[in-house]
Amino acid sequence: MICTMSAAAVAVWLGTVVTILSRSHADRNVYPSAGVLFVHVLEREYFKGEFPPYPKAGDPSNDPITFNTNLKGYPDRPGWLRYIQRTPHSDGVLYGSPTAEHIGKPTVIEITAYNRRTFETARHNLVINIKAAEEFPLPYQAEFYIKNMNVEEMLASEVLGDFLGAVKNVWQPERLNAINITSALDRGGRVPLPINNLKEGVYVMVGADVPFSSCLREVESPHNQLRCSQEMEPVISCDKKFRAQFHIDWCKISLVDINKVVPVYVTRPEPGTGILPEFGEYKPPSESLKSRDYFSDFLVTLAVPSAVALVLFFILGYTMCCRREGVEKRNMQTPDIQLVHHSSIQKSTKELRSMSKNREISWPLSTLPVFNPVSGEVVPPIHPDNYETTSMPLMQTQANLQNQITIPQQRPSGKWYS
Repeated sequence: MICTMSAAAVAVWLGTVVTILSRSHADRNVYPSAGVLFVHVLEREYFKGEFPPYPKAGDPSNDPITFNTNLKGYPDRPGWLRYIQRTPHSDGVLYGSPTAEHIGKPTVIEITAYNRRTFETARHNLVINIKAAEEFPLPYQAEFYIKNMNVEEMLASEVLGDFLGAVKNVWQPERLNAINITSALDRGGRVPLPINNLKEGVYVMVGADVPFSSCLREVESPHNQLRCSQEMEPVISCDKKFRAQFHIDWCKISLVDINKVVPVYVTRPEPGTGILPEFGEYKPPSESLKSRDYFSDFLVTLAVPSAVALVLFFILGYTMCCRREGVEKRNMQTPDIQLVHHSSIQKSTKELRSMSKNREISWPLSTLPVFNPVSGEVVPPIHPDNYETTSMPLMQTQANLQNQITIPQQRPSGKWYS
């Protein structure tokens, strides 16, 4: 079942197939052409009828529905077929470009719809019968990179028709087909930041039956190639015909003439029948196993490494303990002037240490005897004379003042009090 597009000419350029599955569970058949873009839309509006309505009558049904597509009997889709659905509230799209290898081979795609509100599922089969296209493949193919589009936006028949119309005005071919559409993310592109309405970008390949126009050839000029190497936009005379709706990166355009491409033939081995040869009846090993001697394994695993380690230990011990030169041999090999310098340094160090022990330091005022004018006695100092001055702290704490005595102070009238 093929849906009509906005214009008949657009449908001729696209050569696409857009289908809506019927309510019956019977298989649906579509007939795309090899080498022409194939598009299949999975509309949520239809699958809403497969699930129970909302609890309240009259409420609008907006269930989140997602789709899973796979080749029947396999976990994934064929290599040429892709699928995209942005959100559970948007339609899913199957798209791709079948090749000549799939001509005449029916491809059954299982489509499973999941209702994320009720967790119910509905399943349908889509049978893709690929047929040969006229003048396949088209000899002249051009691939454009459109920066301001996402792949699902470009797959819309109106948008793709507008783009093919702009290409036809520039190229002027008799036949023009959309061959393939690829997201920039599938080519190694980065996910854009969610600012300024940035898009992922999409590659669109089209084919025609006439050579490339002079406008498309302008990107191959040395001047434009130099601007592309400097990350500058090339000067293309026909860019204004696309600029109103499509922002094309002309530095990434690819022009291929299939007539000049040298084919590469890869020899593949012929597949066999898939049946193993006959080897007779299987004979399991006997239950009585022969005993095995593990002594040789023990020697290889433990004894040999242990012997090597022991030899290395003795060599290291002999080198460290029995091969020492000694102080006398070291002094004999040392020049006399170096020994004299070393001896003088040692004597000076010892002399300084002995002088530091015998030096006399004046006691601080806080350590001198204190005279009590009331009682007439002399208070002993806080620190006895046998204290080592080098370990005396400059500031005394309560813990250090065990023998501290309160010093009498004078009243304003001239009398003393404690």
